[in-house]
Amino acid sequence: MCTRVTTFLLLLLLVIPNVITSNQEADVVQSARFGLLQAMDLARASSMLLKSDHGSRVRGVALGDCVKLYEDAEPRLARLVSNETFFSRDDAVTWLSAAVASHRSCLDGLEEKGWLVEAQKGQNLTLLLREALAFYGTKDNPRGKSKGAQRRPKSNPNGTLLASWNAATSKANFVVAQDGSGNYKTINEAISAVSRMGKSRPERVIVYVKYGVYIEKVEIGRGMKNLMFVGDGMGKTVITGNRNVQDGASTFSSTTFGVSGDGFWARDITFQNTAGPHKHQAVAVMVASDLSVFYRCSFEGYQDTLLVHSLRQFYRDCHIHGTVDFIFGDATVVFQNCDILIKRPMDHQSNMITAQGRVDPNENTGISIVNSRVTPAPDFAFVKGAIKSYLGRPWKKYSRTVFFKTEMDGLIDPKGWTEWSGNFALSTLYYAEYMNSGTGASTTRRVRWPGFHVLNDPQQASPFSVRNFIQGESWISATGVPFWPDI
Repeated sequence: MCTRVTTFLLLLLLVIPNVITSNQEADVVQSARFGLLQAMDLARASSMLLKSDHGSRVRGVALGDCVKLYEDAEPRLARLVSNETFFSRDDAVTWLSAAVASHRSCLDGLEEKGWLVEAQKGQNLTLLLREALAFYGTKDNPRGKSKGAQRRPKSNPNGTLLASWNAATSKANFVVAQDGSGNYKTINEAISAVSRMGKSRPERVIVYVKYGVYIEKVEIGRGMKNLMFVGDGMGKTVITGNRNVQDGASTFSSTTFGVSGDGFWARDITFQNTAGPHKHQAVAVMVASDLSVFYRCSFEGYQDTLLVHSLRQFYRDCHIHGTVDFIFGDATVVFQNCDILIKRPMDHQSNMITAQGRVDPNENTGISIVNSRVTPAPDFAFVKGAIKSYLGRPWKKYSRTVFFKTEMDGLIDPKGWTEWSGNFALSTLYYAEYMNSGTGASTTRRVRWPGFHVLNDPQQASPFSVRNFIQGESWISATGVPFWPDI
């Protein structure tokens, strides 16, 4: 069995260069897409073999993740090579960055589960995707510009919006209630009902989840676009789980609530992973949904709480709790007016708020935290002086994170940021601070890395605004959620 599986893995990670038939610009995305399709098919076959072998099932979790990640990425590459699809340059770079993130997540999962050599050989597909990204990342590339703009999600035809929806006066397509007062008692039953709607689905499906604690693993697949989840408030509607790496899950599959369908909106819900700090990686929410919005939601966990995996995302008036790398991933994401609450880690650990995963300089990804607050959670408030806490560390070579106009408690170490491993990425990362306040915001003793910047000019900060970073003016307005377009 092991020999057969290894053979499939070697095929998965070594045959990819053979798909390149031309270096012409018109073929570069098609070559990347074809390589991804081959990788997906071989990962699926390898995963099936591992499922039949009891001793290899834990290692097979990573291959199962690869299948899902490739399945989610491929349609976006297909749109880039279709003559019928309209997209902007921002769309093209976003979709290719997401494909790079998906492949990178596959390789990280393989390494996490012991396929170290195979993961290292997986750079072949990475090179194909990066070549396509470099093509569309060129500012004067005419193909992306000539296609126009992608059609953005619209509000529900009946006029209800995420910000104005009211349980007393607004109508949901499905109501989830543990007391039997709704259509279903579990969230997964409601998702199954959504999938059965077929062509009768309205443009936006609204799922109202009433007060209660829902112990469920929820996955919103890529085919479920334009879903809107509304709860009864933080701490009232709670979706919770405790999957974690220590007990056999991969980081990617440990998530309590995962969403891949584009245009996802959520409001007034708490998402949890209660595995605890001793279980290490344990994700509460994974988001790979383009043009997604979370409003007045709480994300609660310890290590790796919120995986902002890929694509364009916006968070407003949210609470994010955690310890180690608890906002991480490779999305293009803006957090506005959010509370970042640092919890107590294990005694030998330090806290790191962010671990951004940009692997290529042509990616348009990064984490932008604006007009927010960094404070200790109640369990950490009285011991914060004994444990170091940092704004972030470079998970990948071109890690990019900014904190602007954010209030920082004194728990932030004076150096501000910390290393991942030695000098790794210190000259290629981009970290920046601008007009922050509070006792932890002083930059006089910050790191002196080549990639760290203290900004003094609003023009330097403007590329990371809602307007410029995620093109948010064209799609956030449909939600009714308040936002500041500029820094």
